[in-house]
Amino acid sequence: MVKMTVIYEQPKDKEGFENHYYDVHIPLVQKLPNLKNLSYQNVLQTQNTDADLYLIAQLEFENMEAFQESMASELGQEAQNDGGKLVKFFNKPPVILISQ
Repeated sequence: MVKMTVIYEQPKDKEGFENHYYDVHIPLVQKLPNLKNLSYQNVLQTQNTDADLYLIAQLEFENMEAFQESMASELGQEAQNDGGKLVKFFNKPPVILISQ
């Protein structure tokens, strides 16, 4: 299983972020080919960090090949381009992790 984890800090425009994220971005991500599971959670509390975390999203794929195919697809490119639009709601871009 390959997982893509996206970690967002507190947005400077919370309402704008949430409107775009839930109304535009999540519906795009849900259409990704090879996507096995999508989850996202609001961060309630953190330990051992100064980061002011807000939301964590995790996308799961069967393997690295399925992940790479998904990201290279037309829908994958559209979702990634839209993800770039979310940066305007933050002081810095989210942390993105690819893990297995």
